[in-house]
Amino acid sequence: MAEPRARGRPKSFHDRTEQNTIQSLDRALMILKVVSEAGGLTLSELAHRSGQSIPTVYRVLTTLQSHGFVEVEEPGQLWHVGGGAFRVGSEFLRRTKVVERARQPMDRLMRETGETSNLGVEHRDRVLFLSQVETHEAIRAFFPPGTLSAMHTSGIGKALLAWYPESRVRQIAAEGLATLTPRSLATTEALLADLAATRSRGYAIDDQERAEGMRCVAAPIFNAHGEPVAGLSVSGPAFRMALDDAPAIGARVRAAADTVTDATGGRMPG
Repeated sequence: MAEPRARGRPKSFHDRTEQNTIQSLDRALMILKVVSEAGGLTLSELAHRSGQSIPTVYRVLTTLQSHGFVEVEEPGQLWHVGGGAFRVGSEFLRRTKVVERARQPMDRLMRETGETSNLGVEHRDRVLFLSQVETHEAIRAFFPPGTLSAMHTSGIGKALLAWYPESRVRQIAAEGLATLTPRSLATTEALLADLAATRSRGYAIDDQERAEGMRCVAAPIFNAHGEPVAGLSVSGPAFRMALDDAPAIGARVRAAADTVTDATGGRMPG
């Protein structure tokens, strides 16, 4: 009789004590994160930001460099994320079929509205942008893949939150509602009221809540259980995207999001 296949994780999988972590790997990944967030730092700057010694950081960087995860720029000896990190990170997108199915609707949204279209998901109580189709306008919104944003100041974030259970919304809000602009929703009550309006009209509006001078209209994508798992949005400068334009843009964004819901086997919530 064949032996049962291992499940891929030991019984101690949920044990995060020091004895079950590899400290050198943990340190290397932390340094890689510092490199990715900065975009060009010297060895001494990386050591300072990571809180590690220069020899330790150098050993980590040379190891990561041998696998293509970091690169060093001459002159200046500035360290950057390498192509190896991109290739590994791209595997996340490959297993997320919503990215592939959303591409054509996003292209169509950009052509119809003349503004940038975006795709994002929730990741650890924040919005993670997965894909973008940029407008050809000189002044435009820009959220490269991998960008993280607060849920309550993002059109996609509010589109997702609007269909989350209220208990989950309150839990996320309890972690803090950062005020990024004077228009940011700073209280749980204000956020809940905005989410109720979002459900009523079928799309969310970020009215210069993340960045002054920029607006966004977004709608959710649902899975087979009717749960929001991703969001599509159109974003652009407020002087081109007036609030009066929101209903027309919202109808297009909602239709595009519904198309992706259907294409991925999802359904609208009951």
